[in-house]
Amino acid sequence: MNYLGSKKIVTKRLELRPQMMDEQKYLWDLLMIPEVNRYFLSVPRKFREKIKDWSIQEGIYQEKMKHANDSNVFEWSIFLKDTNECIGRIVCQEIDSNSPDIRDVGWLIDPIHQNKGYVTEAATSMLEFMFNDCDITAIHTGAAIENPASWKVMEKLGFIR
Repeated sequence: MNYLGSKKIVTKRLELRPQMMDEQKYLWDLLMIPEVNRYFLSVPRKFREKIKDWSIQEGIYQEKMKHANDSNVFEWSIFLKDTNECIGRIVCQEIDSNSPDIRDVGWLIDPIHQNKGYVTEAATSMLEFMFNDCDITAIHTGAAIENPASWKVMEKLGFIR
């Protein structure tokens, strides 16, 4: 595994940028949208009420951003190239510290930008970077059963249910 960190990735329509504090409030606001939040599996239901207060979450995000450029962090904010607008985020995270070259992927995107191929475009480029430059060996991932859009993207990317 080559720990290169979240290097900027440019696609035809998008820029995947290492995360910065500037866009975290927007990304948090996205996560608070019920149609987005219900699929975001990393937030256990018992904690969902606690994360609804930005004044509490802001400090957590500020601490996280201190490590956003670390070589072992692979998390990007997704921006439209034409407008420089942040529309979501994508990650390639470690599943098991004993196998750092086997990863999990995840994403969230603003509902107004869904069904335009942005997640597939971002994920394709991110996976190329992770496999070709960072030398990961596998992705083991999943999505909520009732999240057909993510399953459709994963199938386009070659994942098998």
